[in-house]
Amino acid sequence: MKMSGGVEWAVHCCVVLSQAEGPVPTQRLAEFHGISRTYLAKHLQQLSRAGLVSSTEGRVGGYRLTRPADEITVLDVVLAIEGLEPAFRCTEIRQNGPLPASPTACKRPCGVNRVMQAAEQAWRAALREVTIADLAVTVTKDAGPQTFVRVREWLAT
Repeated sequence: MKMSGGVEWAVHCCVVLSQAEGPVPTQRLAEFHGISRTYLAKHLQQLSRAGLVSSTEGRVGGYRLTRPADEITVLDVVLAIEGLEPAFRCTEIRQNGPLPASPTACKRPCGVNRVMQAAEQAWRAALREVTIADLAVTVTKDAGPQTFVRVREWLAT
């Protein structure tokens, strides 16, 4: 399955927001990740519509998570950005061509549909098992214990 770059940006932003001491402006998040502010703003709005982040306006405004990071899964973020539609949609191609399957034969999903549905359920289950808090722990392990101290200091400047 191919996901948009916005998924990566949104997940990374949620990890940073999980460590922020207050709202973080879009411009700061974009600058931190070296990405386009306008494109990131679109994805932050999608996260907001999904109820994962909220925004406040004003001089000290910005985005923050709406609930604890251990209550937001990676799947939540993916669905906020990519939508709720399944990745695979069966079009019953077996009913086309010179030797189409009968409607009776097509009452049950074909093997292609079954394997694609199973794969989708597996990747959704895997993403449902990992929270933003889990990813923050991974970042700390990978980059060192001072990583988020430095991130918080940078965001505060």
